[in-house]
Amino acid sequence: MEREVMDLDAYVARTRTGPCYICAFLAGEPDYRHETVYEDDAHVAYLDRYPTLPGKVLVAPKAHIEHVVRDLDEAAYSRLMLVVRKVALAVEKVFAPERTYLLSLGSAQGNSHLHWHIAGLPQGVPYERQQYHALMTENGVLASTAQESADTANRLRRAIG
Repeated sequence: MEREVMDLDAYVARTRTGPCYICAFLAGEPDYRHETVYEDDAHVAYLDRYPTLPGKVLVAPKAHIEHVVRDLDEAAYSRLMLVVRKVALAVEKVFAPERTYLLSLGSAQGNSHLHWHIAGLPQGVPYERQQYHALMTENGVLASTAQESADTANRLRRAIG
């Protein structure tokens, strides 16, 4: 897929001064719409709006939780991680990556709502473009149409079952 430059200044401003984007997405605000690939009573998984790798998905609890360790008891953490695993297995089934990256990012300063990134590294990516390089929006984001995103979400939903 083709890459495009991302307006990082606008993104940072939106994450630091706008509403919690996950809460806004869950409330149905149109400016924060994402393609949902999985949902249960407590969690949601959706396509990353600014993907750096094909089929990059984010998984979040529906409740506004900010700390991955101290704000979840063991049972809630385990349930969240089982959702992350379920969605990651679908990413692997659909995209057959060389490696699947799982990480939680964000901070109190921006994107504070707890979320996990699931990113499948395609086969054959040169080593110097793997790992953090592959995840950094500074290196461009994948250009995709709304229809391509909808198709990807459908493929992932079918793989999740």
